Amino acid sequence: MPSALAKARRQLAQNGRRLAAGPVFYATAYLALRRALASARRSEAYQEAFRAAQPLVSVCVGTYNRADLLTRRCLPSILAQDYPAIEVIVVGDACSDDTAARVAALGDGRIRWVNLPERGRYPAEPELRHMVAGTATVNHALSLARGAFVTHLDDDDEYLPGRLSALVGLAQSARAEFVWHPFWYQDGGADGTGWVRRDAPVLRRGTVSTGAIFYHSWWRRILWDPRAYWYREPGDWHRIGKFLRLGCRVARHPEPWLRHYTEGLNRH
Repeated sequence: MPSALAKARRQLAQNGRRLAAGPVFYATAYLALRRALASARRSEAYQEAFRAAQPLVSVCVGTYNRADLLTRRCLPSILAQDYPAIEVIVVGDACSDDTAARVAALGDGRIRWVNLPERGRYPAEPELRHMVAGTATVNHALSLARGAFVTHLDDDDEYLPGRLSALVGLAQSARAEFVWHPFWYQDGGADGTGWVRRDAPVLRRGTVSTGAIFYHSWWRRILWDPRAYWYREPGDWHRIGKFLRLGCRVARHPEPWLRHYTEGLNRH
């Protein structure tokens, strides 16, 4: 009997043929976005993000049944930032554990908690599922974001102190629409306790993590694509690639402002 992976690969090939049949649609969509971006850049509302003294930053977190890591590591690292103007949007992928109660117990009015009524639809094959799992939560969080800038954090990771202040400062001084930075990732060796710095000197696939990006809120209209696996790309990089093709103005902060934990070591 064909393996699940073989079936998934056949489906990917079929999807690829469908995508190849529609280049006019995608070209039209990009042209419309380019026009919208050019118009937005000329507006006072767009430029205000670069001038405001303390623009609101929306921190978006998607989660699924990892209440302990979310409330013990992830959210405290956000709430402890020295930047005062933040909102934290936490969206559950139909969580069935005690996430809601634990988030409420933090007692912080800057947090908005929403639990989706049903899980997002993701491919069954583990490798492909990993590319797009959580898409439903981050897209819903983006729909609720009110900040002038938007950033993200996985529910098992943590920011280092001073991150938001530093990234707002760089975005405003460089008038950068998108900022990324190096990060520490957990070594997957014998005990997983070591840390390695990933410098991310250039913006390309495999060098950035979801928690290592920060961008102007105009770009939140470009959502995570739940079909990014059709292109054999992780959802976050598939989305960043769209930013770059549209001519997003980018800047790199040299400091590692994130600890990215090995997911396999944090599963319950």
